[in-house]
Amino acid sequence: MAVTFTSIGIIKTPFKGIDGMPIQPSGAIDVPGQLVMDAQYEDGLCDLDGFSHLILLYHFHLSKGYRLTVKPFLDTVKRGLFSTRAPRRPNPIGLSIVRLDRIAGRILHVLDVDMVNGTPLLDIKPYVPAFDVRSDVRAGWLEQCQERSTSLKSDQRFREKK
Repeated sequence: MAVTFTSIGIIKTPFKGIDGMPIQPSGAIDVPGQLVMDAQYEDGLCDLDGFSHLILLYHFHLSKGYRLTVKPFLDTVKRGLFSTRAPRRPNPIGLSIVRLDRIAGRILHVLDVDMVNGTPLLDIKPYVPAFDVRSDVRAGWLEQCQERSTSLKSDQRFREKK
């Protein structure tokens, strides 16, 4: 079944390309960005200013193709794609939790951005600890290396092979 999404805005960040950008928001602490909403969605921002964090869903627009096993940034062995957060996926949808700094009209100023400049924004959801925090969590193979996400940067491993 085909599914079509329409961008609700564009994510502006200091990252002009994929190489060297953070691989997760934990490696992008205090990096500023903007969510520039299309004018038709501005009324949907009402009441959002009371939230400290937002969940962003966006399109990995530079991602082409995918493989079902990949060598993720945080490991040296191949893993099943769905046990990773690799950007090259059957449906190239990204998810990040960012901090909301302020809203000015249809522009949301956010912190902790880990996406490339010009990324199409698909949706915004408020982060609600009572809904989103879990205490009985396992992180699979990532339990041994997840702390490295704060310092690792993106490289060319998920670029399309020519």
